[in-house]
Amino acid sequence: MLFRGLLRLTWLELKIFLREPLGAAGTILIPVVAFVVLGRALGRRTAAGQPPNVSISVDVPIFAALLIVLSAVMSLVTIISIYREGGILKRLRATPLRPYTILSAHVVVKLLLTVVTLALIVLAGKRYYPTNLDVPVLGFALALLLSTLSILSMGFLIASVVPTARFAQPIGAAILYPMVAISGLFMPLEALPPALHAVARALPITYAVSLLKGVLARDPWTAHVGDVVALTVAFVVCTAVSARVFRWE
Repeated sequence: MLFRGLLRLTWLELKIFLREPLGAAGTILIPVVAFVVLGRALGRRTAAGQPPNVSISVDVPIFAALLIVLSAVMSLVTIISIYREGGILKRLRATPLRPYTILSAHVVVKLLLTVVTLALIVLAGKRYYPTNLDVPVLGFALALLLSTLSILSMGFLIASVVPTARFAQPIGAAILYPMVAISGLFMPLEALPPALHAVARALPITYAVSLLKGVLARDPWTAHVGDVVALTVAFVVCTAVSARVFRWE
């Protein structure tokens, strides 16, 4: 009964989400387009006889993966805020469905969209990617799944306290997107000022970048136990705090 309710609500939420073309385009198409544009740019550089920058080549799929996750988180924050403001969460809570089933349906939808977007990026990479980078798809997918769950839990924490739907996306963007700049993707953490370095070490997205980079470099998972533990702790802590402060109305 519990699984059936989760399945039906997930299917309903997925249909509602896909009825909004802009939301679907932002979550699915923008990461793919960003990946293809960067891939074509690097491809033109390689075709001109210049050696490809291996660091950039590795960072492109990671940047695309982070776009997937952040798009999902921003969508989650916005939808939860709209549902709360419109009284939908209050009405759903009055149904026989358990509260965690209602919230889990949103997480499952975002995970499904992440899988679809990642699959499109893999297909686009076969056509547009400029170098012969051998991506371990299964390992990268598992690392991205863990990263997505951890960062989605941050999204739930933001959605739990954001005041209205009007401010949901700006507040979410102001919190989440600057994290990418100090995550170690564009510059080494050691190059950051001490204060930003300390902030970066407290953010799950930093460990997501480290784990995804390690997987692409075919490091053994044992070399990234710290990243896995940090992402897991972030998920547990953010989920626990969200459960205490989440507002249904």
